[in-house]
Amino acid sequence: MPARLATMLAQRLGLALITLWLLSMVVFAGAQLLPGNVGRAILGPLASPVAVATLNRQLGTNLPIPVQYWRWISNFVTGNMGISYTYRTPVAPFVIAALLNSLKLAAVAFVIVVPLSIIGGVYAAMHARTWIDKTISIAGLSMTVIPEFVSSIILILILGIWLHWLPIAATPPPHAGPLVVIDHLILPALPLVFILFGYIARMARAGTIDALDADYTRTAILKGLPRSVVIRRHVLRNALLPTITVVATQVGYLVGGLVIVETLFRYQGIGSLILTAARSKDFPMLEGGILTIGIVYVLVTMLADIALILLNPRLRTGGR
Repeated sequence: MPARLATMLAQRLGLALITLWLLSMVVFAGAQLLPGNVGRAILGPLASPVAVATLNRQLGTNLPIPVQYWRWISNFVTGNMGISYTYRTPVAPFVIAALLNSLKLAAVAFVIVVPLSIIGGVYAAMHARTWIDKTISIAGLSMTVIPEFVSSIILILILGIWLHWLPIAATPPPHAGPLVVIDHLILPALPLVFILFGYIARMARAGTIDALDADYTRTAILKGLPRSVVIRRHVLRNALLPTITVVATQVGYLVGGLVIVETLFRYQGIGSLILTAARSKDFPMLEGGILTIGIVYVLVTMLADIALILLNPRLRTGGR
């Protein structure tokens, strides 16, 4: 591995660790600012003050904030996310199960939206400033601004209730096969496709237009290479570099920002898990879920950076 590449990767790793440390402090502080008393939330309004105080002491919520943070983060880095205040069991199995569910939904959405957006963006760029380009651009922008709950309800009514093409519930039956699981996830994935199509297609279009106007593309055309070869070998590789970054930045949204979609489709993802934990003041569950999303987001962003470095020689050599 070249020294420059190793240095760049080390810098990104260090930045990722600092980002996660800052995120952990923000998450912990935000959880502490939630109104209400943990012991009272668990025991209910009829519990005696003595019982509430005893439970708070057992949970450690009466300790100084720095002590609570240190206990939580020192356990978290070893894989111990703590004990759920609500279920009185370890948090990790709940977070892992919810994360896997969200990753399944995100994967189905990505498989649909990424190829569709790239094809749409590249096709629009190859017909720039024509009605085809305008139609794809306006359609992508229109889908982006439609709220998730609106598109979800419309899709449920049309595809689920009226046409009966897709199941409404996102959760498949127990022991369902992969095809059944995918079938249940297509409908909740479509609102995410609407949201992301415009972003990714716009970046793919802009990158393709820049690549088509580049000197290396003109040189390849002057050499007499077929248009399909020029597009495949010279345009697409350079045009998709900025698209990789856009796709990576959407992972955090797809994994943790799907509260509305998960609620409408009754899907047990990590977004709905975090919302439930916040409502019940289950701080270990809330903090563990949010920090897990942060870890996933940072890891995917690092992988995108590595991909950009490997695909772009100028980043590896420092050239311009």
